[in-house]
Formats: sequence, structure tokens, C-alpha cells
Amino acid sequence: MQGKITPKPTVETAPYWEACRNHELLIQQCSTCHHFQFYPRLMCTKCTNRKMQWKRATGHGTVKSFTIVHRAISKVYQMEAPYVVALIQLEEGPTMMSNIIKCNLQAVEIGMKVKVEFETWSESMTVPQFTPV
Repeated sequence: MQGKITPKPTVETAPYWEACRNHELLIQQCSTCHHFQFYPRLMCTKCTNRKMQWKRATGHGTVKSFTIVHRAISKVYQMEAPYVVALIQLEEGPTMMSNIIKCNLQAVEIGMKVKVEFETWSESMTVPQFTPV
């Protein structure tokens, strides 16, 4: 979609975004302490080891918090309002922020089970979104 704010892949995040283009959700896991983390970083947030591995996530999670956006930050997003922005705790442990799509906004609640679905915004950008299970 034209006009959406899109992240610029970096050395740390390029494998993540490439996987998203292939409709796979990857998260990092420390090769020393086995801690899972998101967002991608150069080192483990638990033990500071720099040997991180990419692991395919199940794509399932739980809504920890959410808000329904009625007044968006730009005209592009306003065309989609109202929409849900949520904190999703993945089964593996890390929490990520994303949208919950294809649902009755009034049915969204803390504790709701969700699964990942991918939305293509451009030829180079595909983003993970979540839908109710």
C-alpha cells in the first residue's frame, strides 16, 4: 500500500523481513541460554551472548493489551480506521506489536488467542498481522 510507514531493513532485521515476504514468522533464539527474543538484535537480551539463531515461530499468541484506533496518524491509516493495535505474546515468549485484522472490533479482548497472517504492503514489504483463532 502506498503511503504506509514501512521499516527499513537493517543487518539485524533483514532475515526477519525476508522470512515475512515468504510468509514465515522468525524470531531470534540465543544459542547459549536458549532465550527467545523479538525484535531482532545483535545480542541476547538475557545473557548478552552474540550468537543468535533464527527460529521459525508457531505464529500463535495471546493478546496482552490492545487499543482500537479511531483517529489515525495519517490519511492512509485513517482510511482503515477503526482498527486494532495489540501487544501479542507469542507462544515462544516474546511480545510483539501488531494489528488484529478480520474480526469484530468489539470482540477483541485480553487473553484472546490469535494466529499470524501476512499482509503485503509492497513488493519489498510484507508484514505480520494477527487474526482470532
